[in-house]
Amino acid sequence: MDQLKMHSPNLMQANVARIRELFPNCVTEAKDADGAVKLAVDFDQLRQELSDSIVEGPQERYHLNWPGKREALLTANAPIAKTLRPYREESVDFDTTQNLFIEGDNLDALKLLQETYLGKVKMIYIDPPYNTGKDFIYEDDFSENSEAFLIKSNQVDERGNRLVANKDSNGRFHSDWLSMMYPRMKLARNLLAEDGVLFLTLDDTEVANMRRIGDEIFGENNFVANVVWQKKYAVANDDPGIGVMHDHVLVYRKSDAFVRGLLPRKAEQNARYTNQDNDPRGEWASDNYVSNKSKDERPTLWYSITHPKTGADVWPEEHAVWRYSKEKHSEIEREGRLYWGPNQSYKKPRLKRYLKEVQQGIVPPTWWTFDECGHNDEAQKETAALLGQKVFSTPKPIRLIDRMIAIAAAKDGIILDFFAGSGSTAHATLKANAQDGGARRFIAVQLPEPLSEDNNTQKNAALFCKQLGVAANIAELSKERIRRAGSKIKQENAGKEGIDKLDTGFRVLKVDTSNLAEVYYTPDAVSQDLLSDQVDNIKSDRTAEDLLFQVMLDWGVDLSLPIIREKWKIDNGQWVRLSADNSQFSTINSQLFEVFFVDGNALAACFDNTGNIDEAFVKELAKTQPLRVVFRDAGFRDSAVKINIEQIFKLLSPGTEVKCI
Repeated sequence: MDQLKMHSPNLMQANVARIRELFPNCVTEAKDADGAVKLAVDFDQLRQELSDSIVEGPQERYHLNWPGKREALLTANAPIAKTLRPYREESVDFDTTQNLFIEGDNLDALKLLQETYLGKVKMIYIDPPYNTGKDFIYEDDFSENSEAFLIKSNQVDERGNRLVANKDSNGRFHSDWLSMMYPRMKLARNLLAEDGVLFLTLDDTEVANMRRIGDEIFGENNFVANVVWQKKYAVANDDPGIGVMHDHVLVYRKSDAFVRGLLPRKAEQNARYTNQDNDPRGEWASDNYVSNKSKDERPTLWYSITHPKTGADVWPEEHAVWRYSKEKHSEIEREGRLYWGPNQSYKKPRLKRYLKEVQQGIVPPTWWTFDECGHNDEAQKETAALLGQKVFSTPKPIRLIDRMIAIAAAKDGIILDFFAGSGSTAHATLKANAQDGGARRFIAVQLPEPLSEDNNTQKNAALFCKQLGVAANIAELSKERIRRAGSKIKQENAGKEGIDKLDTGFRVLKVDTSNLAEVYYTPDAVSQDLLSDQVDNIKSDRTAEDLLFQVMLDWGVDLSLPIIREKWKIDNGQWVRLSADNSQFSTINSQLFEVFFVDGNALAACFDNTGNIDEAFVKELAKTQPLRVVFRDAGFRDSAVKINIEQIFKLLSPGTEVKCI
């Protein structure tokens, strides 16, 4: 229920509204003297509308600007003191899977992925909020001063709600949406490989602005297409205007190194190829042998051909020529590629074109019908079939993303979706791998957006989450959808060669504050009784695996690499290495060292904090010759051990990079 305004009408805003009706291009979003953003009249533009000559004013230039654009650029570049924490219990095949599900703010996630996945992503697909006046957008709060911004971005204080309703009555309706998208698009471009491509679905509201943002960030020359996808199969009878049947799919490439893939040929396209004469070269179809060029244009193509049955000279039509020269024609005859019809009954020959020689695919069009790419209702049925009920408001159909994967030619690359929503991209990736044996892997990012009790679909979804025993948010729904999709895909392809090796798992990582303890006090404010709080630089609630993933992020190590966890101990003077789940651990009373190995010897880590790490252990670890090794400061027996570490590795493993936290 709306509240009473309890004040007189704002006549100025009413006048602005009237001008907007007459001259929409003369009303824009601008800041007033207090820094607040509201609708305002561009008087120079209005003067131009009311004048029959050029009006003096600001220098004209071609660009897209809005209140908050500079702040959006600032937040794209600002560092954050955050990390990704692993959650084994929510993951599937945690130790072996190469897929990632990141729960948290996608702006933070994109920043955290910059070091590790810079230039490594083959395809990005995002389905951001459509800015309809009803959707929620990320509230990045760019309007604060630099000090407050750095405090927030470094997470000294916890953020509040990350989503706000972007009502169409908002004075910065477009500005807020653009400020949300701009930094995320800039960071996303960094992650794309040189031959990578980005797909983005949206409706008519922001497609023009998104084109301008895309052209600015990717370069106008890297715009590939504005695809129109037929998302519905019928118009709503109660639609007050012209029924919207489509969405847009904007396509941008990273560079001209991108080579688009072809779509599979259809059965009806191949049906015209037959082999009625048992030609050993396989199925063929006949093609016209006459060109519409005139003999005046191409006199060398005007010649006679001998009919094989009658022996008569055969000429092209008066105003046409043959398609090939005499020399090429002789070669075609020798190869037996001329077709004169059944029993050589044709008056003029045709050319045999073999199926195996034609392009094994079709060029993607910019018009995608629901017959080929699915529709909204199909997407609802797909998710309901998996989860038992309708729990997502606007999922995307698998067939839509299938087509994007085909065009991206992504058979073994990383596919990123940082508005994961219903998890359709992850589902489509798993399905594509099952179909063609590909080695694609996905990174899905989703905010744990709370489910609203005001929406019937989300109310049902909240009840579904309660039945699962998980928090009622979109991220939990997405994870459950991916779990069930993986199981279903394996069941449907049971017995297929290689299906037992299909990776349908994913590691759950959650955006969180840094594992390093914050320093809340300046040196001159630290009293004796507070010194004990500063002994350990790691937060008390963080595990060794938490530290491992932050080290991997900082070092740029792929977060999906296999991880082995071992326990090391000395037994009768010999080092014994046991797997982490070995039952002997519970019966061993001697000192144990927990050691992580990432991808064999790509990274070795020991985060022991008991002060028992000595030179004997360091020497034994150095014998494994890891590319990188990391220890925890609090783990060394004394300062002498820490000082000697680098020398030990230089002697036993000179190629190892050594660090401490």
